[in-house]
Amino acid sequence: MRLVSACLAFVLAAIFAFVPAHATAPGAENWNAPAITWHSLKTGIPEATRTGKTVVMVFHAPWCTACGKYRTVFKDERVVAAAKDVVMILVDADADKTANGAFAPDGTYVPRTIFMTPDGEVRTDLTGRSDPKHPHTIDIEKPDELLALLQKAAAKGGAQPDERASN
Repeated sequence: MRLVSACLAFVLAAIFAFVPAHATAPGAENWNAPAITWHSLKTGIPEATRTGKTVVMVFHAPWCTACGKYRTVFKDERVVAAAKDVVMILVDADADKTANGAFAPDGTYVPRTIFMTPDGEVRTDLTGRSDPKHPHTIDIEKPDELLALLQKAAAKGGAQPDERASN
């Protein structure tokens, strides 16, 4: 586990060397910013480390019609409120191919929502339940699944490993 964390730290350092710093993630206005504070990788990872909050990384692409539908889920007022308890990171998979490849535990599909600990470990207990082949796929039409996962991420103790969202 320490080796995985060390490797992830190395990958993050390499990514930070090539990722421009942004106060807000590029394209965040399409994902309900400023109601949701969307970080870039460069600002989000240090924020998670500083606060100890779970990271929620959303990978998308401008051409992706499913991503366009998924954006509407982030306009739900309950999701907006729950997003304040985690560190939200938005990544354009096409614009940042390095990050897209580095954070792809089961592939580089979009949209992809990955929950991680502040020290960079993927939270396997916080995944979607509808597609076992693509567990980081969340319901793109209704906010319920994302909301349940955000609430579990923010809760003390969180969910047990491999527990799927229940709607």
